[in-house]
Amino acid sequence: MINHFAEDDLVAVLTTQPLDRTLDYRAPEGGCALGAFVQVPLGPRQVLGVVWGPGRGDFDLAKIRPVTRVLNVAPMRDEMRDFLTRAGAYTLTPLPAMLRLATRAPGLTDPPSMRVVLRLGDGEPARMTEARTRVLDALAESGDAAVTMRELCEAAGTSSSVVKGLIKAGAVREETAPRDQPFARLDAARAGKPLTADQTAAAAALGRGIEAGAYGTTLLRGVTGSGKTEVYLEAVAACLAKGRQALVLLPEIALTAGFLTRVEARFGARPAEWHHGVTMTERRRIWKMVGQGGAELVVGARSALFLPFRDLGLIVVDEEHDSSYKQEEGVHYNARDMAVLRASLTGAQVVLASATPSLESWANAEAGKYQRLDLESRFGGAVLPQMHAIDMRHEALEAGRWISPTLRNAVNDRLQKGEQALLFLNRRGYAPVTICRACGEKIGCEQCDAAMVEHRFLKRLVCHQCGESRPMPEICPSCQAEGRLAPVGPGVERLTEEAAEVFPEARIATLSSDLFGTARALKERIEAIADGGADLIIGTQLVAKGHNFPLLTLVGVIDADLGLQGADLRAAERSFQLMRQVSGRAGRADRPGTALMQTHQPDHPVIRAILGGKEEEFWQAEADSRRSIGMPPFGRLAGLVLSGPEASLPMRIGADLARNDAALRAIGAQVFGPAPAPIARVRGRHRVRLLVKAPKGAPIQEAIARWLGPLTLPKDVRLSVDIDPQSFL
Repeated sequence: MINHFAEDDLVAVLTTQPLDRTLDYRAPEGGCALGAFVQVPLGPRQVLGVVWGPGRGDFDLAKIRPVTRVLNVAPMRDEMRDFLTRAGAYTLTPLPAMLRLATRAPGLTDPPSMRVVLRLGDGEPARMTEARTRVLDALAESGDAAVTMRELCEAAGTSSSVVKGLIKAGAVREETAPRDQPFARLDAARAGKPLTADQTAAAAALGRGIEAGAYGTTLLRGVTGSGKTEVYLEAVAACLAKGRQALVLLPEIALTAGFLTRVEARFGARPAEWHHGVTMTERRRIWKMVGQGGAELVVGARSALFLPFRDLGLIVVDEEHDSSYKQEEGVHYNARDMAVLRASLTGAQVVLASATPSLESWANAEAGKYQRLDLESRFGGAVLPQMHAIDMRHEALEAGRWISPTLRNAVNDRLQKGEQALLFLNRRGYAPVTICRACGEKIGCEQCDAAMVEHRFLKRLVCHQCGESRPMPEICPSCQAEGRLAPVGPGVERLTEEAAEVFPEARIATLSSDLFGTARALKERIEAIADGGADLIIGTQLVAKGHNFPLLTLVGVIDADLGLQGADLRAAERSFQLMRQVSGRAGRADRPGTALMQTHQPDHPVIRAILGGKEEEFWQAEADSRRSIGMPPFGRLAGLVLSGPEASLPMRIGADLARNDAALRAIGAQVFGPAPAPIARVRGRHRVRLLVKAPKGAPIQEAIARWLGPLTLPKDVRLSVDIDPQSFL
């Protein structure tokens, strides 16, 4: 393969535009490298692209235009092009869409320049206002990151005049700086926290993998509170010491604040931070610095996997079981699996960390594909919480109440001791359903076949499928009866209302993603709770994701049966993971913890496995069950969704596909459907699902590509393909 093209050579350029091929251009004056990021003409526009290889020349050479210019950024490396190609082939995603994932930074085509940035100053304004406080808080939150006037105003929700007043007072200072600067160097030799014998052994094993400089994946399973983070930070240190870059993926943006503080304490400087809450200016800086080697460690969300690392030596997927690693819109990929693919191409190590691993990772470790390291005890003097079931069949519970007498007494006991308690319910909003007592109408979304969820704190009804919201009505939209609308079932807001009545002296904090306007506000609330700013926490699954509340000694699960309902393939696995994770929030410091689960099915196998702590038995039983029916990870699945403005056309196209399935039958695969999706209409479009089931090891992607090859869709019908689906809605 040619690595550099001379001026006027034909080059094939992959653009970010939705085309089915690369386009031929002539190399510009001075030539260009293979992998160079370029700006090229496409019709009347200038678009971003990458030199993908030599041109094909199957076009009138007189009409081929030259590359407009080569961008001043590091060229895309061979392994990154290989990664995008293989990831696209695996997920059946066109390469231009994969390239868009890898260029999610604004201003890449902008020339290098200086710009004015804002930082905290030494002065103090004569008068403080709420708006000025928000500005200074936003700057403090940004740390060393560069912030422009526009970004600061957006983050603080204020006007530029407020910022200018603070500049005049010296509380904010202006600096002229290059647009993109390297990040502070991290000190890999800086001493970390003292480790236990188990942690030391695990860190040494990870270090040996780093030292080898070759690919390998390790499942780091440790009970909640066992110090997995400190172990894999030792692996990060080993990676940085070898001069290679590291990436740590986190499942939830709210986790980043505490984690970044730990990283700074360990290495003496903050790493690069990549997620949707980061400013556009900072995103461009990170993207460029990662490619140039000016960012040694990136902490981010799943999309950070597509950054152009110069020399990636380690990928950590924290809470690797978390479903948020699967992207369900646009390109359907699982960041956990793509991390393994990328590492295999760059000779990097992967650490999959979890207290409750996914069955896929557990099975790969059992089969010897992954190394497995276990941390069996909590760090320091902390012990695992005692776990008990509250049999709701024997609790005298009033109608419209959800906190049992047994749980109420346990919470009161903790509050009297000055400790924190957590009530967990995995339902956002006030009530999942609102019905009219006059006519029986269920208030549904006008765009989706889904119930509108009442959010009483916001005084609105919200559709959790499409995001549509409207004010809470006073009258029934069906029969016009007034005052007859009633909530059915509890959400965390309704549970908060009940808790305020049952525990009137308690300071109550409700943690749910839709109650916080910004990621910063959510982080601040979590930090305040950890510092003792609440007595009773009411939360959704957000609270199960790695937070550390030292004063928390009691967890009460309001409805342990909720996740066991339905026919979801992973219902048992997810319920087990969620219950174990949320229970693990209790007793993480020197005070012992207790977890109480309210259930009507105390003898259910999942509930018994949780209570008994028999994790290996649970995974083995779940694996045996899946293996017996050829389901993942012992078989392959692919989900297809056809959607259109009317239901009949997608259904007819689906039926035609199901009848003409020779390409699938050739690999032993079966097609189920078409059938209306469980939520058959979303955003006004009717949805039809098909499911392809194939034996493990079958070339399902190639077969589906052949199967769909002859298909031509009408312009108003869309098709999405999801390899290894996690959701079947």
